[in-house]
Amino acid sequence: MKAKMYVCLALSLCLAACSTVSMTGRKQLNLVSESEILSASLTEYQSYMKTAKISTDATATAVVKNVAQRIAAAAEAYLKTAGQEADIANYAWEFNLVNDSQLNAFCMPGGKIVVYTGMLNLIGNGSDRDDMLAAVIGHEVGHAIAKHGNERASQQVLANLGGSLLGAAVSQKSEATQQAVAMAYGLGTQYGALLPFSRKQELEADYIGVVLAILAGYEANASITLWEKMSAASTSTTAEFMSTHPSSTTRISELKKSIPQVKAQLGVK
Repeated sequence: MKAKMYVCLALSLCLAACSTVSMTGRKQLNLVSESEILSASLTEYQSYMKTAKISTDATATAVVKNVAQRIAAAAEAYLKTAGQEADIANYAWEFNLVNDSQLNAFCMPGGKIVVYTGMLNLIGNGSDRDDMLAAVIGHEVGHAIAKHGNERASQQVLANLGGSLLGAAVSQKSEATQQAVAMAYGLGTQYGALLPFSRKQELEADYIGVVLAILAGYEANASITLWEKMSAASTSTTAEFMSTHPSSTTRISELKKSIPQVKAQLGVK
């Protein structure tokens, strides 16, 4: 009876907590309140910034801030047109360039943007520098406005609840059986749901990044060049099905399909 009760509770929570990513129309799960996500992400960001090595390169920092401000403005403009103007109050934008050789950048829920110098160095100083940087920052802001942080936290809540249900179902079995089921559930959740869903979020953020880059006045095709550079610089041998990120080949293929579609929708050549 308890197991049935938990199942009904889980289904009720999922139905009540379903929302839609407005830019793509994808249904997503949001079991965690926005205030909790914003508070937790701000705490993480503040903790990170205490040890981060902020770049003293004024020129490079100005480049990052200029592009990031334009992307942030495009994001707010989109939220207004999408009827999500109330969400704008959740963003207290900050833009940072951090000395770190990793090819990385991030945008926390709430609009805290960090670009690593490693990413800036990979992009280089060519004529398409700002366009590629817009692809990076647009992608990261895409995660934020699509509320992927909330979604991932919600997935973990649901995964933990599912584990409890399985535990109840095998509670009368031997300890070895319980451990085997727990392990199978963990692997099944990791490789069958959480990681692939993370890849889906990454591709969605790529798409949103294209929209934001175009709205901000950048050339979205530079995102293809960016991922070609990323692919050439990658040393990862992890199979795609075990990774939280799609392969560069997958991303480039999807971008080549989505960029013309977005340009057509926005009336941009």
